[in-house]
Amino acid sequence: MLPAEKRRLVMHYKALGKKTVMVGDGFNDAPALSEADIGISLRSGTDVAAEASDITLMRNDLGAVVGAIKISKAIRKIINQNLAWAFIYNIALVPLAAGVFYPWWGLLLAPHFAGAAMALSSVSVVMNSLRLKSMKV
Repeated sequence: MLPAEKRRLVMHYKALGKKTVMVGDGFNDAPALSEADIGISLRSGTDVAAEASDITLMRNDLGAVVGAIKISKAIRKIINQNLAWAFIYNIALVPLAAGVFYPWWGLLLAPHFAGAAMALSSVSVVMNSLRLKSMKV
């Protein structure tokens, strides 16, 4: 299949509203790799293919594509968890630290406790992210 045909095929599926993934290793795959939603190149491939892709597999094994997808989903899940935690934490504790609730309920957070709470929030985000290191692919 010619490079332009590969690219047209990817564009066709994108026009249908489909998510596209292209796996390639050569110069002739570069246009389709860059056009796809996700381009995956193999380590043994050309520099042009690696540059055009979003992911470069370090093993020349197409089975690693499944692992890359699994890792990507896990990363997205952790990112969403961290964003949700930060959002909820900041919505609740920043107004408390600023004294917004003091006139109504007499709640006030001392600055050193607010700083410690912020540090604990950062540590919890980092610890949640470190769970990715123990992930088996």
